Amino acid sequence: MGLKVLEHFDGSFELEPAAQESLFNLLQNEAFLQQVSQQSQCQQVEFTKLLFQPVPYSTSTPKGMPHEFEKYHGAKDYVIVNVPPNFMFNAKIFRPSRLCAVYHKLG
Repeated sequence: MGLKVLEHFDGSFELEPAAQESLFNLLQNEAFLQQVSQQSQCQQVEFTKLLFQPVPYSTSTPKGMPHEFEKYHGAKDYVIVNVPPNFMFNAKIFRPSRLCAVYHKLG
């Protein structure tokens, strides 16, 4: 069985306003912020309200993310986390099935 190489993957998406608000509330929950800051070994983090859908790795997307988010990958002041599946479910977001969130490290 061979591998299918994707040359282009459309990672764009749009969330319903109520679903986005619900997800943002979960991503800014104090307990989750503490967990993210602890895992990223910093004092505090702040949700940037930037979300993206992971894209398949390819020659044009070697980091598995849209180009506009590559500047956050490996940047010492930012951390990218997978949105927990239960957050997606609680916010009633089923498409896309996966999202990543960008946090800014503070202090």
